[in-house]
Order: sequence, then C-alpha cells, then structure tokens
Amino acid sequence: MLNTVPYTRDLVLVGGGHAHALVLRKWGMDPLPGARLTVINPGPTAPYTGMLPGHIAGHYSRDTLEIDLVRLARFAGARLILSHATGIDRKAGVVHVEGRGPVAYDVASIDIGITARMDIIGFAEHAVGAKPLDVYAQTWRVFLETVQSGTKPAKIVVIGGGVAGCELAMAMAFALRNSGATPQVTVIEAGPEISGVGPQARSKLHIAMTDLGITILPNAQITEIRAGEVVIAGHPPVEAALCVGAAGAFPHGWIAQTDLPLHEGFILTDPELRVQGDATLFAVGDCAHMPFAPRPKAGVFAVRAAPVLHHNLRAALTGGPLKPFRPQKSYLKLISLGGKSAMAEKYGFAPSAPLLWQWKDRIDRAFMAKLDQLPVMETSALPKVVAGGVADDAQSVPLCGGCGAKVGGAVLGRAIGTGTAPLHADVIAGPGDDAAILRGPNGSFQVLSTDHLRAFIEDPVQMTCIAAVHALGDVWAMGAAPQVALSTIILPRMSAGLQERTLREINDAARAVFEVAGATIVGGHTTMGAELTIGFTVTGIRPDMPITVAGAIAGDVLLLTRPIGSGVILAAHMAGKAPARIVARTLAMMEQPQHIAAGILKNAHAMTDVTGFGLAGHVQAICAASGVQAEIWRDKVPVYEGARELSDAGVFSSLLAANTADALTTGLPDPLLHDPQTAGGLLAALPRDAAETALEALRDQGCEGHIIGALSAGSGPIRVS
Repeated sequence: MLNTVPYTRDLVLVGGGHAHALVLRKWGMDPLPGARLTVINPGPTAPYTGMLPGHIAGHYSRDTLEIDLVRLARFAGARLILSHATGIDRKAGVVHVEGRGPVAYDVASIDIGITARMDIIGFAEHAVGAKPLDVYAQTWRVFLETVQSGTKPAKIVVIGGGVAGCELAMAMAFALRNSGATPQVTVIEAGPEISGVGPQARSKLHIAMTDLGITILPNAQITEIRAGEVVIAGHPPVEAALCVGAAGAFPHGWIAQTDLPLHEGFILTDPELRVQGDATLFAVGDCAHMPFAPRPKAGVFAVRAAPVLHHNLRAALTGGPLKPFRPQKSYLKLISLGGKSAMAEKYGFAPSAPLLWQWKDRIDRAFMAKLDQLPVMETSALPKVVAGGVADDAQSVPLCGGCGAKVGGAVLGRAIGTGTAPLHADVIAGPGDDAAILRGPNGSFQVLSTDHLRAFIEDPVQMTCIAAVHALGDVWAMGAAPQVALSTIILPRMSAGLQERTLREINDAARAVFEVAGATIVGGHTTMGAELTIGFTVTGIRPDMPITVAGAIAGDVLLLTRPIGSGVILAAHMAGKAPARIVARTLAMMEQPQHIAAGILKNAHAMTDVTGFGLAGHVQAICAASGVQAEIWRDKVPVYEGARELSDAGVFSSLLAANTADALTTGLPDPLLHDPQTAGGLLAALPRDAAETALEALRDQGCEGHIIGALSAGSGPIRVS
C-alpha cells in the first residue's frame, strides 16, 4: 500500500555531537510524519567526550568510546551524509557540503563541536588538537604503537594547563608507563597555575600529575612548534615526539565565513536554542554561545539541551510552541587521574578515590548504552487468518535491499527459460548473459542491459552512485564502452518541493558517475511509490564481439576485482547489527566505478560481474556456458572487513537460501560464496600469465585484483578448497 503521509519538510542536523545523537534516538522512537531527516557528519562515528581520557589511558577500547551514527541514523530513519559541512546559505536554505551538491533544509540544527587547533607557528605541521576528538584519538593510537616499537621516544608536550590538558596528560603518561615506557610529559600553561578548578582540586591535580612524572611549566609563552620540539620564550626548547593542543576552545573556521551572528566565532542563540534572528536554524553544544546564560564549554550542557532541542525542532516543523533551555548554574566535574581513580569537584570540594572512577565509569557507560542499545521496534505479526502457504513462505528475515531483494535464479530460469520466439535480425544474444548483444554500425556491436535497486540506505545521492555503478557492471563485464543511459526512478511520496530537491540530487549524482564512465544520460522515467528505487538502462559499444560467459577454457584462472560480503553487511545494517565503520567502508567501495579495471580485463576469455546470485552462482554461470569445471580457493577470495564475523554470527541476506540451492558446491562450506552482491566486482577467466599481467596493471592503477581459483576440463559442482 502506498504511504499516505508524504514528506513535506526537510530537517537537517549538521554535526554528530552529543545533543544531535540524543535527538536521533528520540526521533527513532517517535518520528514526525512528513519530516525527512538528514544528518551531516565527517565520519560514521562520533567519540564520546566523557570516555576519551579513559580510552587514551587504555581503560576503554575504541568501540566503547564511539557513538555509532550509522546505527542511530538507521534507527531514526535518517540519511547520513559522511562529509564536512563547509557553509550555510540561509537565504537559499541550503547547507554546502564538501564533495557533493548542497543539501536543502526547511529547519536545521548545528552541533559540530569545537577544535583545539591553535594559531601558533608550526602547530598545523607538528601538533594535533585535542579536538576534534576522533582525530586526536587516532593520532594517539599511532603514536603509542611507535613508542612501543621503539620508533619514537615517549616525550609529549601538552599545551594548556586546564582540566582537559591535565586530564589528557595524566591519561597519556599512565598509558605509556603501563606499556613499559618511561614517559616524559610536559604541560605548558600560559597562566600562573592550573586553571578551571578551585584551590583544593588544583592541589590534588598537582599531586596526581607529579606521581605520574608530569612536569608543569606555568607562565610559559610558546613562540613556535618544530619537528621534535616546542620553543618557549626565555626557556630551553622542550623535546616533543608528540605535541597536543588543549588550550581553550576554538570555533571551526568555516563558521566565520557565514553570515551567522557570532560571539568570538561561536554562534549566538536565543533561549529556545535558535540562532538569533532565524526561526529555522538552531545551534547547540560547544559551537554555540548562549548570551542569556553563558556557560563554559562542557558536554554536560549539550546533553541537558537535547530534550529541549528535540521538542523545539518538532515545534518548528509543525508550528507549535517552543520551550526555553535553562542550563544549570553549576555542575559536577568528574576528572580522571590517569589510572582507575578520579576526582570530583563541586562547590569547592574535591574528593578523589578509585570509587569515584567507578561512579564515573557507570555514568559514562549508561550514557553510551542509551545510544548503543536501541529499543527493538516491533515488526507486524501475521494476521490470524491468512491464505494457505503464507506462514510457510513468510520471510524469516526482513526483505533486503539492493541485490538481496532479487528473485532467485532458479525461479527466473523456469519463468523465462530460453525463449521460443524468434530473435530480431539485429539480436546476436538475448537472455542468459550479462547484457543483450545487438549488431551495431560498420560491423561493431552494441550491448544493452537494465538494472534497478530497492534502496538500502536513505541517502539518494550515495544510493544513486551505487545503482549507477551496479548497472554499468553488465556493460563493463562484456568489455564494452558505456554509451548512453536511461534512468528509472521511484520516489517515496513527497511534496512537489521535495520531489524537485531529491530529483536534482539524484540526477547530479548519476550524471557524475556516467560521465566518468564515458556515457551520457539521455532521459528516463520517474514515478512515486512506496519506497525509493533507482535503476538504469545502459548501452555500450565494442568494435569486436563482446565478452560473454561462454569463452572460458580449461587452464584459465579466475580473477576477481572486488571483495564479497556486501549482502551480509547490508542485511546486518538493516538489522542494526553492523558496526558503523564497516558499513561506511563497504558503501564507499560499492560506489567506486570500475571502468579502469574493465579496460585492463577487456581481452578476458569470459567475464561477468558478481551480483545477486553470489560469487558461486556467477562462477557456475561461466562453467555452464563454457563447459568447464571450477575450483575456488576460499582463502584467496577477498572479503569485506567485518563480513566474515557477521556471517559466522548467523547474519544472512534474504536471498541466501535461494542462492545456496541454485549454486552447487562441494568441499569447504562457506555462506559468503553465495552472498548476493550489489555493485560487486568483475569476475574474469583468463590464462595465468595474462592474469598476472592484469594484476600488476590493476595495482599500478590503484585498483584491486585477486586470483581466486582455476578452471579445468569437466563438469559438475564447483569445488571449494
């Protein structure tokens, strides 16, 4: 049944800060009908501030520290754009995004945090800011490995003697000492003493830092940062294999290039968290300045602001009344002391003990659990009375998107068959190969193929790129040069304004992919339906006979240009079980064109692209058409990161059962060999020497290639060894 509530408004969240993460959770539990939600963030995860010192000290793993924005966005029904916002045009109502077209909004919110990058000579080249947290955390992990390997000395300089600088200095010193190194950590403070805390807390911090061998240099003015040292006025240079900036909060530079009202680079807001003078734009967290209630930059205020922001965003979209945000005047500081001990400070009191670290740990884990252990949304049960066979045929897993939604190969074969109608005089090959082959002018050949994908992500731009690459795969697999394309688009029901926005994004993305491939979009057809579906009909040309699946010979080897496992990863993503980085990396590879690899393999004996019927199914297609038998070397088959673990955990695509039944194999069982692929790699059969030459050429061009098996005379099931 068609969705009767059309999308009419676009809500855009710029940044994946703590407030926006909490808004995503609340939105998923109670979405606003008619509102389409978009999140723009540079990475698939966002580190949680409260657990960063514990991660640096070695108490928490990377996964424990990070908020999974991919899972949160999926739960909220939001599209996630993994890129940097670079500007806002409030008059046009668009957010400019690096690497893609502008994103339109009716209501938007900004929660991008701050940076600790400092305006010191040499900082950009030889130091890292403590914020953004993910950049610093990655830099630290690499540095710790180099110290452990003996490549670099354990000498660190921290710029800034506030709470953040001291906390990170203690965490790094503890981790280095715990790894067997002798740390030399120096904290450089421009003021006379540790700042941001009272006398009692300051005294205890001094003691804790001294116990860890940390040196504090007060009243120090840094003049330059060089490779391996920090230059201080009137003081000998301080050696630094790692220099970390933690002195104060600095706004992101692109904000200053906008017409937003600012206070020292931070966005001015009113009590309702709206940008001053703008009823459609909100700002929250460290990037915002609240003149009605000035507060220090601390994550606690973003967390407390989240419920108010959620209410006011919905109110702005529906015309309802807004609520004011009333931040608390004082708050409890819980400061990690390197090891599993912490200090609490409030109202001038500053007790410290391991018990306080345990309390902090419980608070932090509870916050992360709220964002990680998302409520399970109930699925519709079957009606009490159904037609015969419904209960037996009901899907045991949700219907997948992409190639996981395809009809099984056996069903297609029985329904379509070889056909009895005579072929047109210009048709050389019809059903059964990647594309139909037609006679072209002057003795040339034209190939024709069509493909469409049921959307498995909410972003129409990335979905379009993947669908275009997927459709082009059939033409590339036949060694043809892509020529023209027709688009077939089904949009979810939406207002005319959102239709225009969405179609512009889809058409721009498709045009970019086909231009890279050397083809042109010449038209298409668009309708509205229950969900987003994107497809393309593509033609290609080749001066000599196109490559088919029927040309392989005994002695050929099989070469694959892309990993397998996208089906199980997409199925896990739909179920909220796939880690953010795994999903992001897989999607990023799926949208990469394969024209270079196709050109290198254009003289293969046989070739196909690995899609819905899985690797085994496509190997079997080559064997059946060529009259040979295949052996697949399982350990040589490339697999997407995380796919093996998900498969072993019992995750599978809705098409897996049909693929397993259709593609017969003997030897080592492996569900991933039958996993349906979307925008999968090219699978070529060619002589061993030619394959080795192709591998070298692929690597020279920055492409991937793997020899995964061999063909021999005979027939029968694929042998897996």
